Amino acid sequence: MKTVKIKLLIVVLLFLVSSSTSYSQDENKRPKYITVTTGHWNMDYENFDKDKWIAVEKEFLDNVTKKNEHLLGSFVYLHRYTPDNSEVIFVNAYDSWEAIDKANKRNGELVKAHWPDEAKRKAYFKKKDAYYSVNHSDEIYAPIGKAKQLKPEDANKELIWLVVKSHFAFPEDGSKEEFDSLTNEYVDNVIKKNDKVKGYFQHGHAWGSDKTEFLRVFAVESMEDLDQLGKTNGDLFKAYKSDETERKEFGKKMEKYFTPIHGDFIYTSVPELSK
Repeated sequence: MKTVKIKLLIVVLLFLVSSSTSYSQDENKRPKYITVTTGHWNMDYENFDKDKWIAVEKEFLDNVTKKNEHLLGSFVYLHRYTPDNSEVIFVNAYDSWEAIDKANKRNGELVKAHWPDEAKRKAYFKKKDAYYSVNHSDEIYAPIGKAKQLKPEDANKELIWLVVKSHFAFPEDGSKEEFDSLTNEYVDNVIKKNDKVKGYFQHGHAWGSDKTEFLRVFAVESMEDLDQLGKTNGDLFKAYKSDETERKEFGKKMEKYFTPIHGDFIYTSVPELSK
């Protein structure tokens, strides 16, 4: 596979003070845990064809993933603008911690049921695994606060996904109650009123390399919509809190929960490979 040179796009997003998936609209039915596996393309794979890759992965999706009752959802995202163009992101959603182990066991059962012949089974996975490097990493996150769920008609589209990775500062004068109140207020009065935001999700660290991680995930239809995201959020926030002093006070309260460091990652969803 040849590396495609992409012109760097700098997206300035002014969150908070200025600025997967389709689950039920019922907040109580959202997944409890989300696993994120960051895989990597085999960059030496010759004559890569995206449609053929999707067809290979879809055989596993249709015969294993979609039949696994312990798996609430499964999604695939491709690098668009990130530091590593080899990234392939695999996301799975579960309703409990125990379901993660149960789903893995069930996958094994379903694999043997669909490919009972060992030779054919090995041949399929050799073909499937050839697309990827042996290197990967795993993280587990837990949904936090409110979300803006994708509508069914949007869940089947190829969307642009912005992942903003921030880090908690754990202030001594902070509390979970205040943090939840602030973020929920912002989601209700800004994010949910921004028509360009098709979906929005917040995830905190549950297991992995960095307990400070806090992810905000935005789904939009185009890069043009992404460019306007910060300005539109800022305008909506000003409309909600017209008093500048109130806006600054809100921003000051929110900012204390995070370090000054954050990173932005942009991916494209692959709707053909979604459960």
